[in-house]
Amino acid sequence: MSTIAEFRLPAAETTLGTALEYAPEATFELESSVSKTRPSLWVSGVDRETATEAFEADPSVEDYELLVETQSRLLFDVSFVDEAVRLRDELLADGGSLLEMWGTDGWWQVRVRFRDRESLCDAYDRLEASGLSVDLRRVTDVTGVTDSETRLTPEQQEALEAALEHGYFEIPRGISMEELADELGISHQALSERFRRAYETLVGEELQPAGEQPPLE
Repeated sequence: MSTIAEFRLPAAETTLGTALEYAPEATFELESSVSKTRPSLWVSGVDRETATEAFEADPSVEDYELLVETQSRLLFDVSFVDEAVRLRDELLADGGSLLEMWGTDGWWQVRVRFRDRESLCDAYDRLEASGLSVDLRRVTDVTGVTDSETRLTPEQQEALEAALEHGYFEIPRGISMEELADELGISHQALSERFRRAYETLVGEELQPAGEQPPLE
């Protein structure tokens, strides 16, 4: 049974504290699917000049690069100095999956999917041991349904739950199938097959009346 936890942490103790103080009206949102080597951040609520000035003012920022500019948001690739607090490392050390992370008005809000409650407790202890003021706002256990309620295999159930949590079914998609397969530790082909069989099972259960057997062909 996986567990989803929501944390609230002061930016001044973690990362980009100066940037969030410089531009309190800005929202910094992590976009983990863009860069594999360093964090990418969506910045909204301010113009490009204010966003770049905020990065320039923050001593934890080593380098930044504007990747995308839309009417409402800016996407930056950001590198941090070695001494900067690695919040993601503390949270994900036991294999957790980062679902959302956004900062505004001096605070970071983080949603993480852990394997179980024990992994969540370990992450919380690591954050506290690092001297951070951790506010655990909400904990939700992601429970599967029983065998009497569905014929999905545990693997199919896990794939669908992860897809839902990571925004795979949203428009636009929050994660690609390749990235979701990496999260689950399986190949793209294996995930595609799990989805196909799960869809077939769910559609069959939805359309087939209770107790009725499919006709022989």
